[in-house]
Parts: sequence; structure tokens; C-alpha cells
Amino acid sequence: MAELVYRPVIGFAKTLFKVWDLKIDCQGSSNIPRSGGAVLVSNHISYLDFIFDGLAALPQKRLVRFMAKESVFRHKISGPLMRGMKHIPVDRGQGEAAYAHALDSLRSGEVIGVFPEATISQSFTLKSFKSGAARLAQEAGVPLIPMALWGTQRLWTKGHPRDFKRSHLPVTIRVGEAVEAPRDQYAGAITRRLRERVQELLDAAQRAYPGRPKGPEDSWWLPAHLGGTAPTAEALRTTAQVH
Repeated sequence: MAELVYRPVIGFAKTLFKVWDLKIDCQGSSNIPRSGGAVLVSNHISYLDFIFDGLAALPQKRLVRFMAKESVFRHKISGPLMRGMKHIPVDRGQGEAAYAHALDSLRSGEVIGVFPEATISQSFTLKSFKSGAARLAQEAGVPLIPMALWGTQRLWTKGHPRDFKRSHLPVTIRVGEAVEAPRDQYAGAITRRLRERVQELLDAAQRAYPGRPKGPEDSWWLPAHLGGTAPTAEALRTTAQVH
């Protein structure tokens, strides 16, 4: 029954991509297994990241069930869609239920999508990773599939107005080889290895990205280490401490 909702949503998203004439460069989809459970792990720079992560799985004929904050499921429009597509609500105060739900889905052969940074990175650099993805993969006996997105922040991200009027915007997606999660290894060590792999993919996506700022006022979407004006992670931490 879920696919009666999921597939039309995919069709709608693809139509929007054509209307916006997005230049999507996706490589590595073959690293996503065609069958069996897997945990898809991505960086998080935009409210739309789950759409592009899901797009990367389509060549393998997989539908990704994302773990998302519970408030999205209460929204009158997004809620029925999220439930219909079998995405998994996460109540940060009671994460055990979401974890158990995701574990059951993995054991039944589903692909689960996780953003281990837990929130959008406003510096557009990788934040620290929570270990939940690694623990899920260990307990379910499935691989971790690292991936990275770049360019999605230019459409809609935290602290900036959404801009769906942009056309010809490039979006770069890179999917890496599986990271195994043996049960006899410490989840923290697996998480560090996973983060390193996502960082490598993010670096590769940024190198391949054809877009450049049109001028100083358009450099907000580039991190400071690439010459942009996005706040550094350190500056964001200082601001959070002050407030």
C-alpha cells in the first residue's frame, strides 16, 4: 500500500526537477544494494536532502525510508505523505521507538536513510556524527552506504529563504562503497570511519561541482574554507553558547 503514495511523489519530484532544469550529477548509485537491508548515510545541508538521497537509490530500484523528526509527521500536508511512504518518525526525547522501528525495517530488507549529524549544518561542513546509524547496521547485520550531496543548500536551507526560482542549478551526488559494521567492533570506531568516508565523498562532490558564486553577495552557500561567507562551525558554536 505504501508504494501507492511513494511512487506518485517520486513522479512529482522528477517533474519539479525538469521544471527547475536542475543539472543533477549522480555517481555511485550501483553501490546501493539491489536487495536486502542497508543504512544510507548522508551529510545534511538542505531541507530537501532526503529527496536527492532517495533519487540516488532509484537506479537500483530501491525506495528509501528516512528517519525524520516527529514534527514533520504532524504537519497537515507532509504528515500523511511521510506516513504513506513509510518514513520513520523520530521523537528526540524518546528515540528508542524510532530505533526499534528502523531495526525492524532493516531486518525486513528495507533501505533506511539516516542523517547522522541530526540537523542541518549551517557551515556546510560536516558536523560530528551520532553513532545510531552504525549501531543499527551492526544489530541488523547490514552495510552502511555513505553518500554526500552538494548544491542542495542553494535551493532551501536553514537560515536562508527558499529559492525555487533558480533554474539550471547544479546538484552533485556521490555514493560510496559500503562500510561494513561488524558486531565485534566498537560503534564509535565504525562511526569515525564512516564520517571519514562521507568527508571524502563531500570533498569529491565539491571538486566536481560546476557552480560558482555570481559575486560576493552570492557566496553565502560556500563554506569559509572554500572562500565563501558561510559561518564557520566555531562561530556557530560561539553564537549558540551566547544565546
